[in-house]
Parts: sequence; structure tokens; C-alpha cells
Amino acid sequence: MHQIDQRAHIERVLSSTRSDAVHTDRIQQSWRRCIEDYDLDPTRPTPAHILEAGRLREHRDQIEDFLQVARTGMEQLYKRVCDLGYVLLLTDARGITVDFIGNDRWQGELRRSGLYLGADWSEARAGTCAVGTCIADRTAMTCHQTDHFDASHIGLTCNSAPLLDPTGDFLGVLDVSALTSPSPKESQHLALQLTMMYAKMIEDANFMHFFREASVLRLGAAWPMVDLSGELMLAFDADGVVVGANSGARRMLNGGGESGLVTELVGSSLDMIFREGAAEVWRIARAGVSNQRSALTTYQHGVFYADVIAPRALSGSRLATRDAEPEVSAPALDRLAGDDPQMQRLIRQAKRLVNKSVDILLHGETGTGKEVVAKALHESSERRDKAFVAINCAAIPESLIESELFGYAPGAFTGGRSKGMRGLIAQADGGTLFLDEIGDMPPHLQTRLLRVLAEKEITPLGGDKPQSIRLTVVAASHRDLRKLIAEGLFREDLYYRLCGAILYLPPLRERQDIAYLIDRLAAEEAVEMGDSASIEAPALAALCSHDWPGNVRQLRNVLRFALAVSDGGNIHLDDLPGELMRPLTDVREAPLPTRVATLTETHEAERPRWRDQEGQWLLESLQRHKWCITAVAEELGLCRATVYRRMKRYGIVQPNLQ
Repeated sequence: MHQIDQRAHIERVLSSTRSDAVHTDRIQQSWRRCIEDYDLDPTRPTPAHILEAGRLREHRDQIEDFLQVARTGMEQLYKRVCDLGYVLLLTDARGITVDFIGNDRWQGELRRSGLYLGADWSEARAGTCAVGTCIADRTAMTCHQTDHFDASHIGLTCNSAPLLDPTGDFLGVLDVSALTSPSPKESQHLALQLTMMYAKMIEDANFMHFFREASVLRLGAAWPMVDLSGELMLAFDADGVVVGANSGARRMLNGGGESGLVTELVGSSLDMIFREGAAEVWRIARAGVSNQRSALTTYQHGVFYADVIAPRALSGSRLATRDAEPEVSAPALDRLAGDDPQMQRLIRQAKRLVNKSVDILLHGETGTGKEVVAKALHESSERRDKAFVAINCAAIPESLIESELFGYAPGAFTGGRSKGMRGLIAQADGGTLFLDEIGDMPPHLQTRLLRVLAEKEITPLGGDKPQSIRLTVVAASHRDLRKLIAEGLFREDLYYRLCGAILYLPPLRERQDIAYLIDRLAAEEAVEMGDSASIEAPALAALCSHDWPGNVRQLRNVLRFALAVSDGGNIHLDDLPGELMRPLTDVREAPLPTRVATLTETHEAERPRWRDQEGQWLLESLQRHKWCITAVAEELGLCRATVYRRMKRYGIVQPNLQ
């Protein structure tokens, strides 16, 4: 590229980003991010950054299973575009090229241009480009020649489409690029359409692979094509509850349902999505062959032809007789909830899982009772006479966690017990191993744990003979493990090993059985104190109307306090701690709620406390995302300008700017 072209390009970038006008063009918005958020300089072209083999291997290992699925689609796409001079890149969620197909004759030039395995195409590193800007905007795009921010890339033309994982989280980017192309941007229309089409094919293939042990409902507008590929796909369990939805289904079916009953597909019943209900879906599943009569109508009046793919683990006869399966008697699980629909669905699913060889992942906010659920699963299973071993991965010092988990042989290290020590994992042999806050486990121990789960063997530190073990693992986290995977903090293959089944615990503010929980927990705490408990109506109204940011754990602590200061276990309004107190007239006159009510306003006297908490949350998010303002804004649902304003309000300064 001639020097005069680079100079003209730099002037164009600078003049666009200096303007105070609102930029609606995605390219100009990206240019502005490059200067304001990433501090990139368009006057200093930067060579392509290629990761060394060791670091590239770490990125590839994170999405190893997906790479195998995506490779087949990439090879099919390359056959269509290779004669036109295009190469294919597959990146992870951070813009690192984890797979690549191109012509070996151009290897040197492709590597220098960054169209190569291991290249970093994140916007923060490469500036405006098809991959990095696609990651920022989560939509398909063409970045053509001078659209690129960095002048060293203005000879390239690139087309990209986002890839989502089966749970709807961002997974990576499929990119079709060329070293040279015609000047008009319109020349890339066909290449962009092919990129989008094959990205959907790869997504759907990965969806089918991920949910291979669930039933999958495929929907389409034309019935002859439904049994080949569904435009919309829903994975659902034996209870008729949706456990997964592909991009098409999330785009078209979210927010549907009669009277707005369905606001989120995953977790909704098929009865809430289709007028014909789950019974018709099961009829289609048993019929086994799609035809023009196999149609379903959504509550948005959309009609789709339907086909159901049975799970690999279940035969047709099992599908037909699923309702005849006896329910496990599980008092420990039944005690977890009253009449809350979300919790009752969780309990039904848990009863089906307790004696299956399936590892379980519990998701829920801090304090929702994940360990209580894990213990109830254990007590309701055939393993109840074996050990239940709970490990808080965030609480054990990193220097000790390896020896605590895996144990050590005699003489393994100075200061150890002379006879060695049996690790916590070995102690759970035949029983249940509960891994709380699994997202905080150090990366190198994640690798060892994955090997233990895969091989069913454990080798103590300093030992040379592996020991066979039988483990049922229940893991829990309040953090989004998919985001941790995208950030390189959690192994994707370990995630898939742990999530044989995923159970979501709703926060207390969303539950309809809070009065039941209050009665049960008050009774339990009263027994611990050698007393009985009763709660006056105004106090119960105050308890039911609180928003409970600390969930069940906070509720238990409040009840413990109230019982301690009450007169003989009779809890009055004045016995509640100050954090729950609204103006007394509001509480004394309020009717006793029949379901959870969420506070929409905080009492004036409490606002400073909440401002402090908000500042703490913002600081923790900034530290978690290594001070990347874009990532923090996305997590908190704010624009970047608001994040900056709140940083200024709370006196938060980035460490390298202090």
C-alpha cells in the first residue's frame, strides 16, 4: 500500500473521531473506541501479533470440543471460496485465531498480514477489523480495506459472523478474508452471506452435539426442510422444559407466550410456548416422521412445521412410557420449597437425577442455598450412607489446595504427616463430592480435576500408583462460567464434564414461597436455640416485602437475630434488624403478601449504604475485567460513559493512572 494511501487513511480516521456528532456508523463507532478506550494511534501502524505456540495451545484447549465440530463446516466453506483467493479464520471470544484454512503458497504474506493461526484480531490489539468489531457489536459485518483502523491492514477485506454457544453466550467469530479484492465494498456481499450461512450451520451442529442427550424440537416454515435442518431449534428435557435454544429460536420466540408468560425461553415449559402444548410435541416425537400434519402454533400466532429428534440415551419406547417412571421418594428435596413453580421444577428434575451417573452443576446467586440443595441430592440418593465431602474452592489457600484435594504420599514434602494424608476427593469415594465456587479453582488444578473426572483415578502428591475412585460430583458457582471461559479463566472441557445436568436456583426475590421459607427457617433456628417461634403479621409482611440481596443466607441470619432479641420466640416488627425497616406505617398497614414483593425504592436513611455497595460492585467488576471499561459496561448493562461517571463519583482510579 502506497504511503500516500496510508496518510489519507490516517487523516480520514482522525477527522471522523474528532467530530462531536453522534456516530451511527459501526466503523466510525469502532474507530472512536480504538482511540478513546484502547488508546491506539492510527499514525503508528502495528504489525500483526501472532501468539507463540504455548499460548495458542491454551486458547485452543479451552474450546477443543467446539473446534472439532467447526472444522467440518470450515472445510465445506473453504471449497466454495478458495478459488476466489479467500482464507478462513476461526477465533475464540477474545479474537485469537484458533483455526485457519488457507493456501500454503501465500503462507509468508498471510502470516505478515495476520491472516494466520494464532493471530490476535481483538479490537484492542488490531483496531477496527471484522473480527474485533464483530466481537464488540455481536453482529455480522464486512470490514473492507480502508474501513480498518490500522493502516497496515487497509489492503485486506474481511467478512465475519458471530458464533454463539448452545446456551446463547458468545463463543467466537467465523471470518472469511482476502489479501486483495475489488475496491467496491458491495463486491463482498456474497462472501458475507456465505459467512453468515456457514456460521449458522456450525452453531446448529454444535447445538445438536451439545444437546445430544436431550430431545430436540426442530421448527421451520417449510415442512420438506424441517427434517434436514430446522430454522428454529429447542432442546427440552423429560418434563417438557426447554433447556436450550439456538439463535433462530431465541430471536423469534423470546418474549412470547400468552399474556407475556414467556420472557425467557430456557427454563420455560413447552405448554407456555405452543398453543397445542407439550402433549402435541410428545406425539410428534413418538410418530418419528415429520409431515405436513406435524405443525405447532406459537402464542405469537406463528405456525411452524415440526420434527423431534430423540436423545441418543433414550429409545422410542422409553419416550412413550416416560410418564410411567416412578418418582423417587425424597423428603430432603421436598423440604426445599413450598409452592414456588421454579423450585418445584428444580425438585422434579433433581429427583430424576439423584441416582443417575450424571454430574450436576448448580447455578445461582450467592446465598441461594446451593450447598443445601447438594446435601439434599446426596441424602435422597442411594449414596446417602457414603460420605458427602464439601470443598469451597474459594476458601482453601492456593498453596494448600492441591494437597487438600489430592492428598499426599508419606515423605512427599517437609512438614507433612509421616504417614501421608488422604485427600478430600479420595474421601468422597462412593459418595458425593461437592465443589462449591468451582469458578475460583486455579487453572492448573482445573486440569488435574478434569483428568480425575475423565479417568476415575487419583494420584496423591508424591505418589506413583493411581487409586481408582467412584465419584458423583455436584459443582456450584454464583459466577457465569461461560464468561470465565471466554476470559480464559475456566477450562471449557471441564465445564462440559461437570454440566451433565444444570440446575438453576432462583434468587429469593423471585420466589413465590417466601412465607413457607420464613416459617421453616424460623422453626429450625428456634429448635437450635431450644425455643419455639411465632411471627406477628406486621413482621411477616416486612420480611416478605424485603428484596433480600443476600438471599436465603441473609434471611436465615435475620431470623436468627430476631429470635435472639425476641421475647420467647415471638417475633415482633421491632425485633427485626434496621436494614429491613421501612417506615412503620407502611409495614403495619400493609396486607400480608401472598407471594414475593420486591422493594422498588430504598428508605432515604438507607441510601448511603446502598451507594457504598454500588461503588464496591463497580470496583469488583473493574478488577474482575482487568479495567476493561467495555467489558464492565456490558456486565453491568451500562454505557461506557456512565461507567466513567460512576468511577469519578466513587473516586475509583485505574491503578496505572494513579
